Amino acid sequence: MADRATEDFLAHRNLLFTVAYEMLGSAADAEDVVQETWLRWAGVDLEAVRDRRAYLVRIATRQALSRLRTLGRRKESYVGSWLPEPLLTAPDVADDVTLAESVSMAMLLVLETLTPTERAVFVLREVFDVGYDEIAETVERTPVAVRQIAHRARAHVAARRPRRTVPAAEARDALDAFRRAVETGDLDGLLRVLAADAVLVGDGGGIKQAIARPVTGGDKVARLLAGGWRRIAAVASMEPVQVNGYPALLVRLDGELDTVVAVRLDDGRISGLYAVRNPEKLSHMTRETTLRR
Repeated sequence: MADRATEDFLAHRNLLFTVAYEMLGSAADAEDVVQETWLRWAGVDLEAVRDRRAYLVRIATRQALSRLRTLGRRKESYVGSWLPEPLLTAPDVADDVTLAESVSMAMLLVLETLTPTERAVFVLREVFDVGYDEIAETVERTPVAVRQIAHRARAHVAARRPRRTVPAAEARDALDAFRRAVETGDLDGLLRVLAADAVLVGDGGGIKQAIARPVTGGDKVARLLAGGWRRIAAVASMEPVQVNGYPALLVRLDGELDTVVAVRLDDGRISGLYAVRNPEKLSHMTRETTLRR
């Protein structure tokens, strides 16, 4: 029976991590949730479980909900802007458009604006296609209440998410143009690729220097980036990678990973730049993370 429990858990481990990560925006906390899920699963009477995948997802979601409330208190005392923890993702994540969009940095930031219960309901329903009755049991609400929460969360997200899903090739082209403009100091080129209301957000976590608050406006962002790159150009390099299912950039200083830059695109132009420098959030950039629905 213990071997069956282990087999079932390992078969769904990547799914459980993905659910927890979408709930929390933190890979480290998602790993903890997966471990807590295993500890509870190991004590379950498997003969009484009709749908083991659903049962495991329910355990993980409840653990993530509990941790999400703790994480909220941590964010209140976080130094500077908080950004989700970036993941170096395998190429197949981009092939699943729904999964890629749901773990994108832009979407994770939209999910941050939901209440914990709204986030759980939205993630389970919209990303993992869990039934309302099962969600109701997971979040301990009635199915009618869950439908109302789902409707409210869906409308909230729709008003804040990128206006359309951007194909990976289009994102790569925009990012390549951005990288060339930064590296050559082409201010006009930067202004062409940045939206007029582009926002730059930096996360140093109080460990690495980062902009204290978001910078808004394509012109301001372009001048800040062009000037900043000139100061480090002799020791800096940019490398295109796939982060959270979408093209992104790794910035290295003297060959060492320093910053992960993810982007949001609207109408073909970069409307959001998310620069994660906090070294505590870069540990998952050394290996690909497998995500599953």
